[in-house]
Amino acid sequence: MSLIGSEVKPFSAKAYQNGEFIDVTEENLKGHWSVVCFYPADFSFVCPTELEDLQKEYETLQSLGVEVFSVSTDTHFVHKGWHDSSEKIGKITYAMIGDPSQTISRNFEVLNEESGLADRGTFIIDPDGVIQTVEINADGIGRDASILVDKIKAAQYVRNNPGEVCPAKWQEGSETLKPSLDLVGKI
Repeated sequence: MSLIGSEVKPFSAKAYQNGEFIDVTEENLKGHWSVVCFYPADFSFVCPTELEDLQKEYETLQSLGVEVFSVSTDTHFVHKGWHDSSEKIGKITYAMIGDPSQTISRNFEVLNEESGLADRGTFIIDPDGVIQTVEINADGIGRDASILVDKIKAAQYVRNNPGEVCPAKWQEGSETLKPSLDLVGKI
């Protein structure tokens, strides 16, 4: 069953952010656009490159009204330890959610039951708490956070312009489509 169009399920977790432990629930993903980025584990290899790349786009995402949350099945204590000991992770200012109960990973259907770790899943959630995009990568394939910016802009455009859709490789300001009988077979 696809998660697209479904509302984020309830959860309660601890996170590490900017030198503090904070509480996070599904309500923190509502009222604004959110990106939830699952990754397998702290102190690993591809994960720090992805999370640092996401940090590089964080200011741009925030300017679009987007909040970012990373999630692994590690604890918030491990997130702090990784943040304090890694040059790449030490740059992160968005919330790093601990999911040792695996509840959030199961809710988003990215838990690898055999390993107990989350797959590389990226979710864009609208202000109503509804999942708009899902991307899941194999463990060895890192993600490019700059692509998220384009996806967010497209999702926001579609939400703000009912009846219009964004074609492949759409960039802000470029032409959109208005699906109609007149377009059938002409694209």
